[in-house]
Amino acid sequence: MPRPCFSARAFALLNAPSYTVKNTRCSPADQPWRNFSLSASRKQILDAATLNNRIVPHYQQTKTASLLALHWPEPPRNILLMPKLHAPHVTVSAIEFAKHIHNNYPGLNLVFESHIAKTIHQDLPFPIYSAAPADATALYADKIDLVTTMGGDGTILRAASLFSSHFSVPPILAFSMGTLGFLGEWKFDEYKRAFRECYMSGCSVSTEDLQGPHTRTATTTAIDGLPDPDGWDGVRGNGKCMGLNRTSKILLRNRLRVGIYDSEGRNINEHILPTSTAEPALGLEGEPVFTPQSSTPNSAGGRGGTSPYLHAINEVSIDRGSHPHLAIIDIFVNGHFLTEAVADGILISTPTGSTAYSLSAGGSIVHPLVKSLLITPISPRSLSFRPLVLPLHTKVVLRLSKRNRGRELPVSIDGKRRLGVTIGMEVRVEGEKLERTEDGWKGGVPCVIRASSKSDSEGFGEDDDSWVGGLNGLLKFNYPFGAGP
Repeated sequence: MPRPCFSARAFALLNAPSYTVKNTRCSPADQPWRNFSLSASRKQILDAATLNNRIVPHYQQTKTASLLALHWPEPPRNILLMPKLHAPHVTVSAIEFAKHIHNNYPGLNLVFESHIAKTIHQDLPFPIYSAAPADATALYADKIDLVTTMGGDGTILRAASLFSSHFSVPPILAFSMGTLGFLGEWKFDEYKRAFRECYMSGCSVSTEDLQGPHTRTATTTAIDGLPDPDGWDGVRGNGKCMGLNRTSKILLRNRLRVGIYDSEGRNINEHILPTSTAEPALGLEGEPVFTPQSSTPNSAGGRGGTSPYLHAINEVSIDRGSHPHLAIIDIFVNGHFLTEAVADGILISTPTGSTAYSLSAGGSIVHPLVKSLLITPISPRSLSFRPLVLPLHTKVVLRLSKRNRGRELPVSIDGKRRLGVTIGMEVRVEGEKLERTEDGWKGGVPCVIRASSKSDSEGFGEDDDSWVGGLNGLLKFNYPFGAGP
């Protein structure tokens, strides 16, 4: 009778209820360690719906009055990792990062988009989580505590689009591994330090005592006085709290609220297909139709909070597409007719998007802390139409003129074609309001940024460090004409 190729204890572990294992035996000639270590039972993709609901962090005012401090009421548990698409070297780095998180942060669950999970799960000796594309937007809004991106600005936009129909967005920790990376704050070789600072920010400090003197020497035990193996105490070699003065800094990036209406004034956002679930570049089948829900908090504790609008972190655009004739668009500002724009198209951008499409179209560069929105014409016929910067609360309406000869023009949100609009239809846009509540700030896209060590007494250097560095290093400000990098 052949002997089992591994011990009884190993066999029991493999048949534990957490994993699905085939009860197989092998010949005595087989090597026991090889069959155990290569078992596919640990390389699973689990359903993200089984995860605990999201932990919502608190964003507290700092001395700079513009950057916020990140405070976790309890350790984050569910991390969405989003590497750049079609970039094998980034995929390798994502696997390295995932293994580091699993080995050093017990209790954390790593979540990947479905197409990425199918690609990398065989390279990870532990289970990961994912969701079907049709369920991703609603599920991630309820389950994800922190988003980590690895790529360029496009990867950050992809992450933000997952929450485009929700009021609340988890913090985004971005590693710059793309072509430009103007929004990326961290280099990948800093991932251990960057993630630890974000994860430990505000550890074991109760929300109502955030301003108390004891926060400078915060404890590392659970509420009942016992170590928490799945919390901050379980971090290998890193289980010390950072204290109030070393919390991660958050920049809230404003978004635009977008509604598309037909010629009879009815909101038709339900016909818009979100980029995050469609994944058209990957050729997925069964693409769902997005149905916006009510603006009241959802049944999962109000963590995601669905919105009747779609949100854009960069811009909304209408352009002439493949048509040879210029687009003709009537622009209204706060209910007043502004102009009939005859151009290749019109952009309405956020300050974050001012360094994207708007910049290429000749728009101004606006600091992300300036609460504003921009109207930028794309190659206008009349040189009298110049780019405009308006207050954040301004309501802008783009209406297709009857002089468009019945053409359908495409509307894009953050660079993805969503819907075609025809004569009489409107695109209504306004800035998203950032609300300060008892629990801190709500709204916007919270980005974990690198704080400067050379801020002045009022903290202004801290705010501007990465932004100014981006202008100098990426857009080549302060370079003499003809000088190289």
